Amino acid sequence: MLFSRDTDTGLLQSQRFREKPRAFRSSFLLRLGGVAGVICFLAPGAKALEINVGYLQWQPHQGPVLSNVFPEPEDSGLRGAELAIEDNLTSGQFLGHDYPLTTYVAEEEADLLDAFEEMQEQDIDLFVANVPASALIAMADRLDEGQMLFNAGARDDHLRGSQCHPQVLHTQPSYAMLTDALVQWLKLRRWDDVLMITGPTPQDQAYAEAFRQSVAKFNITLVEEKAWRFDTDIRRTASSELPRFTQSKDYDVVVVADERGDFGEYVPYNTWLPRPVAGTQGLMPVTWHSSIEAWGAVQLQNRFRDHADRNMTGDDYAAWAAIRAIGEAVTRSGESDAPRLYDYLFSDDFELGAHKGRKLTFREWNGQLRQPIALVHPRALVAQAPFEGYLHQHTDLDTLGQDAPQSECSIEAR
Repeated sequence: MLFSRDTDTGLLQSQRFREKPRAFRSSFLLRLGGVAGVICFLAPGAKALEINVGYLQWQPHQGPVLSNVFPEPEDSGLRGAELAIEDNLTSGQFLGHDYPLTTYVAEEEADLLDAFEEMQEQDIDLFVANVPASALIAMADRLDEGQMLFNAGARDDHLRGSQCHPQVLHTQPSYAMLTDALVQWLKLRRWDDVLMITGPTPQDQAYAEAFRQSVAKFNITLVEEKAWRFDTDIRRTASSELPRFTQSKDYDVVVVADERGDFGEYVPYNTWLPRPVAGTQGLMPVTWHSSIEAWGAVQLQNRFRDHADRNMTGDDYAAWAAIRAIGEAVTRSGESDAPRLYDYLFSDDFELGAHKGRKLTFREWNGQLRQPIALVHPRALVAQAPFEGYLHQHTDLDTLGQDAPQSECSIEAR
């Protein structure tokens, strides 16, 4: 079913289509399976439940990108949400649990917020969003009591700190988790002296600030920080421009903060000193990567390729993890009510097996999903943080990102 907006009512109306639409430009209702079809096969003691989930996505146009050879899939995130519904129904059909998924991918923030409010009017209480921080905050401010929103897109640390919301949970790792993982590795390798190159976008600045905090946390040295202020295409001049730009005191590694890929792709092998490159390019801390094969990940990767005809991205994984967390909570608790699921997600009984070699849980003080962080280069997994020797009184996963004593957020599960 393809949704269109009724010009009189303003509501999303369904209409049938013959040709498959471009999914990232449309809103559709995905109903996989159904309670009626499996009710006679329910497990003993199970009760039929319908768990409605809303998925919303909006990524504003970022303008021309100098390095656009390998663009991010425009349906990144959406396909992970769809796969999670299929995975939830694997056991859900046997238990009589149905997971209707209503999705909307917006071209404008105003359309996103309108769609969010319309989903609320359709009695949807569980939401997954792959949106920037500003849009996530706007959606959180519109949450009704008893509703829950999963952040599967924004990495900004202030969403887990000064601007956290008690009804928002995060399956996307924060910038602090990513940079802590990277600095743990640098410390382990004794690459203690770092030259950092920072791009001009707000995302670059957020990544760089998180890296500065990680440098202080794990006691390595930021030898120099250089701001990338050029707006020219350097693809033909990288070999002459970058060596001069990266002249500095002696350093062990160059860390790049270039989320869009304006220049960072050309830093490796073009530095003044023959040094490795890490950060948003080179050796990268990521949510997920196609090279991860252990812990049953091959099966997840294969299922995703069959579903989407491409590799799974970090945004796909974050959306998948959010809906799988809902499914796990429903399966284990036997409840579909959002407030009860919220309590269960923060309880000692909840854990999510998510192909990362560890059982994942939510931090009770800020709603962040604890998870290992993979360190990869474009074609292989190098390592997975946290690393041996980084100790914590509760779990070493809390060495990644802001721990409770340092956090400006303190939510309480209902």
